[in-house]
Amino acid sequence: MTLVINDVQKQFGKNKAVDGLSLNVEKGNMFGMLGANGAGKTTTFRMILGLLDPTNGSVTWDGEPLSYKRTHLVGYLPEERGLYPKLTVKEQLIYLMRLKGMKKTDIVEVMRAWLGKFQVPEYENKKIEELSKGNQQKIQFIAAVLHDPELLILDEPFSGLDPVNTDMLREAVQDLQEKGTTIVFSSHQMRNVEELCEDLIMLKRGKPVLQGNLKNIKRSYGMKNISIRADYDLQFLDATPGILSLDKTKDGATVKVENEQVAEDLFYTVAQEGFVRKFEVEEPSLHDIFIDEAGDDEDE
Repeated sequence: MTLVINDVQKQFGKNKAVDGLSLNVEKGNMFGMLGANGAGKTTTFRMILGLLDPTNGSVTWDGEPLSYKRTHLVGYLPEERGLYPKLTVKEQLIYLMRLKGMKKTDIVEVMRAWLGKFQVPEYENKKIEELSKGNQQKIQFIAAVLHDPELLILDEPFSGLDPVNTDMLREAVQDLQEKGTTIVFSSHQMRNVEELCEDLIMLKRGKPVLQGNLKNIKRSYGMKNISIRADYDLQFLDATPGILSLDKTKDGATVKVENEQVAEDLFYTVAQEGFVRKFEVEEPSLHDIFIDEAGDDEDE
């Protein structure tokens, strides 16, 4: 079973929200979708789910478009929360899972297991409006996965969570993948994407700008970070061609350079100036790549 997006476009009037997107996500993979606000991530998710029809191209899961008759195969956590505030957690989940075709007894059993996993069993009979935003997010996540979907779409799943609950949710997502669930998610928290995804795509104004295996992207990306410790002031490097930025540290500097050749030249430069205690070249972080590729769209 594979999620296949083939040359998809979605146009609203003169605006192309998604333009020429193609990707394959194999069963059991964890796939990240990145981009600034307005890059086309949520529109893509809605086309995957069949909530929007592509202007051009096609989206299929296991060879067929997703439709209401196949709703039991998919779970969806939207960025905008959709819980009913006056219902209790139990009432909410029973209602939503009955729409997925589950029996009430099965719903309650699995619900209690998930509430226990998230360390909130006492919330079963609490109204949604009585819960904090973070705990509402847990319930929204449970609503997306309680029916054991084959394909799980998570739009900003870690939004509003503190570090403890972020770790808890990340572990739950990893457990689902290990059990065979195919997961596609977006997040502005680059650390979560780096820890969870092997493959990703980055959108900018609806178009793919980076796509592929995360390790290969980082390895082949020209920009490098260099950590230097030396017995002299490194501020003079700031004017060196190819240096993108220099941040002084207590005993040296962290330098961002354009490519490996600049890194090699820099090594000889600092070695000639005096004793160098450390010179370590690192691949750019996903955060660095994101800012470099999509940073100018962040406020759009």
